[in-house]
Amino acid sequence: MYLKIPNHFINIIQAWIPILSLLTLATFSVGLYFALFNSPPDYLQGDSMRIMYVHVPAAWFALASYSFLSFSCIAWFVFRNPNFNLFAKSIAPIGAVFTIIALVTGSIWGKPTWGTWWAWDARLTSMLVLFFLYAAYIMTWQAIANKELAAKISATLGIIGFINIPIIKFSVDWWNTLHQPATISKLSAPSIHISMLTPLMIMTFAYLLFLITLFLIRFKIEILEQKISRAKNI
Repeated sequence: MYLKIPNHFINIIQAWIPILSLLTLATFSVGLYFALFNSPPDYLQGDSMRIMYVHVPAAWFALASYSFLSFSCIAWFVFRNPNFNLFAKSIAPIGAVFTIIALVTGSIWGKPTWGTWWAWDARLTSMLVLFFLYAAYIMTWQAIANKELAAKISATLGIIGFINIPIIKFSVDWWNTLHQPATISKLSAPSIHISMLTPLMIMTFAYLLFLITLFLIRFKIEILEQKISRAKNI
């Protein structure tokens, strides 16, 4: 089943991509300036803590992307609208990239903090599982020629994989881990100073713009690929 997308909708997406790209670049520039030059070093970790401004938003949006993927898969099963398949297919590689960034920067941060590049910590291990879930979802679409069957299997995988999201989120509360507990979500008394919170929020907004920009690019590609596939089958 092919999705009929009018050409003017593709043109709207194309018009927004350069605007969002410039906004993303500008926001990242401001965020990195605050992170590197306008925030103090941590009293325990020193300047190594600054990688938090790259690591934490990447981890947040890795989880958010998979949540969006899972809900899109559920919506596809309920409504059978191919639009939801395109949403999930578009977000999957982006979420995988964010997961890689979170894993790599977490490893770099862990070396001076924990004395090792990697530990089979509950939070780290569940994040690694998240990457494999993204990879499995992407490879399912590529490996199965029958797209209706690929849609069913990948959607099932996307839904089942959501079990890992609360495991990642609450792993620091459920088990004794090396990873520090939440500092931002404690709205009543966040354990992070405003001088560090400000650049973190700017970088988080930059990541959000980056995600939206990449999503529109991927969504446009998926639409065009469907149009090409439909034209070949006519």
